[in-house]
Amino acid sequence: MVSELRHFLGEDWVRTEALMTQYLSSDVRLLNQVNTSLLDSSGKKLRPMLCLLVAKAVRGQVSEDARHFAAAMELLHNATLLHDDVVDGSEVRRGRPTLQALMGGTASVLTGDYWLVKALECILDAAGEERDEVLRMFSWTLSSLASGEILQLQMALSGETREEEYLRIIRCKTACLFETAAVSGALSALGPDTEDVDRHCQRMQAISSVRAFALNLGLAFQIRDDILDYTGGAELGKPVGQDLMEQKITLPLLEALAAAPEEEAEIRRKVREIGEHPEYREDIVAFVAAHDGIARASARLNGFIERAKESLTVMPGPDRTSVDWLLTLADYTALRQV
Repeated sequence: MVSELRHFLGEDWVRTEALMTQYLSSDVRLLNQVNTSLLDSSGKKLRPMLCLLVAKAVRGQVSEDARHFAAAMELLHNATLLHDDVVDGSEVRRGRPTLQALMGGTASVLTGDYWLVKALECILDAAGEERDEVLRMFSWTLSSLASGEILQLQMALSGETREEEYLRIIRCKTACLFETAAVSGALSALGPDTEDVDRHCQRMQAISSVRAFALNLGLAFQIRDDILDYTGGAELGKPVGQDLMEQKITLPLLEALAAAPEEEAEIRRKVREIGEHPEYREDIVAFVAAHDGIARASARLNGFIERAKESLTVMPGPDRTSVDWLLTLADYTALRQV
């Protein structure tokens, strides 16, 4: 699906990738080598594709500003991953050694800082009036990411994550990036707000529709990741139950606990003590399987996907083919194995 989507985006995708390369260029040889390697292995690049698709759906074409916002989105996303690898002590990502495993945490943090600054430069070089609004969204995203990380750490230490905290964490850590990508694309297509009441209402409706789609898509994307942590997946790049080893309670376990409340205290104790008793991982994975945690979480995921699709039924725009691709992206999120 990803390669077909890139083909559909055509020259807009080629120029967006060129912008990523351009902004990461450095006269420091080592930094340039690291940036090239990271960009080549940076995964599916769904967030910038989402930005471009939304812009195309709303306006029928992709502006240079949209390409800048899309490129900045990928730089921001990878900056957060470089920082996350240090926070989590991750040795492997997407089946390959992380930068912090190869060169240490300092190199990973500094490289992440570089990518983050270049993302902001990429936005600042956009020409349209919507640039300031997009900058505010990026600022909100960075705040959400940081608060989500701290909340997750707080919950992991206590072993008391409930569904309310879980949903807040995944909105802050994952869905906010999808929201920013999609709304940035919409803003690039819609331009600045206007005093004309009808046009203002149409603009707000488009932004609301896109935001709802991206929020639900992002929540579903993270839930799928959390399911794969229990089931494994092609090229997943980490062992089953790795999140458990970091004391993270995610939706499959929450759903299993809801089905077997009499075992909740014991299971939560094992999560808290898993650092000293790694053998508890197998116990908890077996508990989730025995109480249909995967199936129940998958049903919840499908609910978010359906809500995402429904939000597009009221989205104005001339390019229905791009809307169809957004629907395809939602289906892909529900079924992906990586």
